[in-house]
Amino acid sequence: MIYKNELDGISADMLKGFFVDWPNPPNPETHLKLLKNSSKVIIAMDRMSNQVVGFITAISDGVLSAYIPLLEVLPAYKNKGIGKELVHRMLKELDDIYMIDLCCDDDLVPYYDKIGMMQTNGMILRNYNRQSGS
Repeated sequence: MIYKNELDGISADMLKGFFVDWPNPPNPETHLKLLKNSSKVIIAMDRMSNQVVGFITAISDGVLSAYIPLLEVLPAYKNKGIGKELVHRMLKELDDIYMIDLCCDDDLVPYYDKIGMMQTNGMILRNYNRQSGS
């Protein structure tokens, strides 16, 4: 597995199969755009297939706060430590930031708890008719 924190050489064709179970997922071109527009991004690539198999993004003011909106690993690559490695690498990238927030489903709370994050309350608003990003 190769981990990169830049997108040089990454094309939309290398981003197929993500956003599993989303009713209206972004297409690979929109996915590439959201990666490019993130403050920080780390991708996991399978060195044999040269495909992106996982990614994590962060949005930050670069001073006090950062938010991790997306972490995903392709289904065939889950339970191999890729997601955990992506989170650890992103937290290292954000080491100089005071607050790092993310939202997750209840079943993922133990996952993030194991890496030292604390559960808190949060509020969200979703505009599902814009879920595809277009």
